[in-house]
Parts: sequence; structure tokens; C-alpha cells
Amino acid sequence: MSLSWFLFLIVTIILLQGWIYKHWGLSGLTYTRTFSTSAVFEGEEAEMVERIQNKKLLPIPWLRMESKMNPNLKFHRQSDLAIKYDEFHKSVFSLMPYTAITRRHRILCEKRGCYRLSSAAMTCGDAFGIQELNRDFRVDAQLLVYPRLLPLSEIPFPSHSWMGEVAVRRWILEDPFLVSGVRDYQYGDPLNRISWKASARTGAFKVYDRDHTADPHIMILLNIDLSEGMWDAVTDPDRIERGISYSATIAQNAIENGIPVGFGSNACEMDERNRPIRVGPQPGREQLNLILEVLAKLILVRSCTFFTFLEEELDRENPPADILLITSFVSERMENQIARLRDQGNSVDTIFLEGTTESDMTREPKKGFPEEAKGNAG
Repeated sequence: MSLSWFLFLIVTIILLQGWIYKHWGLSGLTYTRTFSTSAVFEGEEAEMVERIQNKKLLPIPWLRMESKMNPNLKFHRQSDLAIKYDEFHKSVFSLMPYTAITRRHRILCEKRGCYRLSSAAMTCGDAFGIQELNRDFRVDAQLLVYPRLLPLSEIPFPSHSWMGEVAVRRWILEDPFLVSGVRDYQYGDPLNRISWKASARTGAFKVYDRDHTADPHIMILLNIDLSEGMWDAVTDPDRIERGISYSATIAQNAIENGIPVGFGSNACEMDERNRPIRVGPQPGREQLNLILEVLAKLILVRSCTFFTFLEEELDRENPPADILLITSFVSERMENQIARLRDQGNSVDTIFLEGTTESDMTREPKKGFPEEAKGNAG
């Protein structure tokens, strides 16, 4: 065979395989991306699992999957993984006919949030680089990163044993739905307790005498406003993040002590940006998981002022509760609202969020993967 025929044959084969890959290169390929767990706490690790399958006879010499990742998810460095600017994640595969490849990537979750991966770009080509084909894949992977839990000693409770006092007081609080009789009116009794029939019959003011309950509850209310005149933007997110961690820690400890707990905030969830957050008090592990999920999805966007939020709470006229306000300030208008909440039979305490200081920012360094930490130490 002459050299010209040999070259002609080579060129024909190259063009033919390019034509084949152009028409069938992307057919029969499936791609899935999942997380090894649905939720972790801030500072913990998770695994992202990629699985790609070639369901046809044609081999794939090279295939590249690319997607944008949130930089708060730090990937452990791997030889088959490229990450650019801490955001763009790229994996390269080579697939034989009717084969599947599964890869697991370790991820360090550095910040609270709800991380959703919705799409990935697939690029493949023939062995000689003549054809390069692209396709966008839809993936539905979600990872919840719960707030970091803190020791109770780090939370500035209004008293040193606030949680213990609530646990004891839960056995002696009055139940507004259990009436044991009537008694004479005393200074400080709210007007809504007056028994008008008994008062008319006896000629003196009488009020309902409530029985006691063994099941009061805690309502945690988080204010993301930094001041009464704040605009929509939260200029000190670290301060509010600390309040979110306080909320998660208190909720967990209350549930562990058998106390029903609820949560509310004038922030909003990522999927409902026009409504404040409110989770009614309930006991049990499912309630804790619900509150942690809400805290993971909470975004630092104000749905309403905290004054408006408290007005809505007052209008609800819920059964009395131990209300814990987590806030950066208490204005004069809020003080009036707190007094009205107490008039409704609630106990109201406040945890103040101080501004972030330099020592707070440097107190706890960011964690890295164990292998990387050892390498940096050298």
C-alpha cells in the first residue's frame, strides 16, 4: 500500500470516528450526584458522590463534568478533581462500553446554609479531539448545614441557670385552659381573667383561678435587626450568625430536657422571602430537626421589622410561654410590647447580641482536613 493510500485511510478513519461521536457520543450517558447524608453541622464533613454510566457499546475516551459549587463547601484535594477559585468543580472520566464509575469527594462544610446543586455541564469528545459535544444535566442534590452548636456556658443567659429554672418552672406554671374556680381580684391580674358572671353575682371583681400544668414551653424569638433604624441590609452578619447558633443550642437542650420549644424570627427562609419565620412549640426529636432545618435555610434578609413581628405575636394570643428574645437591642417600643406579652401571662427574658470584636473573629480558626493540617504544620 502506498503512503498516499495509507494517509487517506487514516484520515478517513479519523473523520468517521468523529462523525460517530458527533451523533452518538452523548447518547446512553447518565449522571447522578448525591450527598452521603442529608444534613451535617457546621464544621463537619460530608461526601459528595458522583456516578456516571455509559450504557452503550461506544467507549468514551474522555468526559468532563463541570459545575459551580458554593465556596463554603471545601473539597479535599484529589488528583482527579480540579477546583478553580474555590467555586468551579471539574471531574474528568474515561468510560469503557457498558461501565459505570462512582467517585466520592470529601467536603468540609464551613458555614451554615442550604446548599443545592441543580445542574452540571457535561463535555465529551472523540479520541482525536475533532468533535466536542456539550450537554447540561439536571441534578437535584441538597445538603443542609445546621448551625454550630455551642456549650451552654458560652450563651449569655439572663441568669446563670436559666435553662434549669425553666425546667423546674414547667411543673408550676399556670395552664390558661384549666380553671379550678374563682378568687378575688388582685393587683396585677390581667383583665382577660375577670369572671364577669361571678363579679356581677358577688358585687366584687372576681378572676378565674387557673390550675397548673406540667407542659409549658419555650419560644425562641430571633431579631436580625441590628438597630431600630436599620435598613434592610444586615451589616454585621457574624453577630446574627451567633444568634442563630444560640437558637440551635437552646432548642437542642430544651428538647433533651423534654420541654416543647418553638422558634420565630423576622428573617425569612430562602424559599419564602416575604413571610417571617414561625415554628410553633412542640416536643420531640422531629421538632428539633424541623427547627434545625429552618435555621439552615434562614437567610439574613428581613421580612419585616421586629416591632411588626412582635405585634403579630401579641395578636395571636397564644398560651403563656417562656419567651426568649435574642436581639441586638431593645427599643422603647419593644419594651412596651414585652410588657404586654407579660400581661398575657408569658415570661420574657432577653439575650443580647454584642457586636463582633477582633478577638471573636480570631478565637476559633477555620478547620481544615486532617491531612492538610498536618502538611501545613510542617
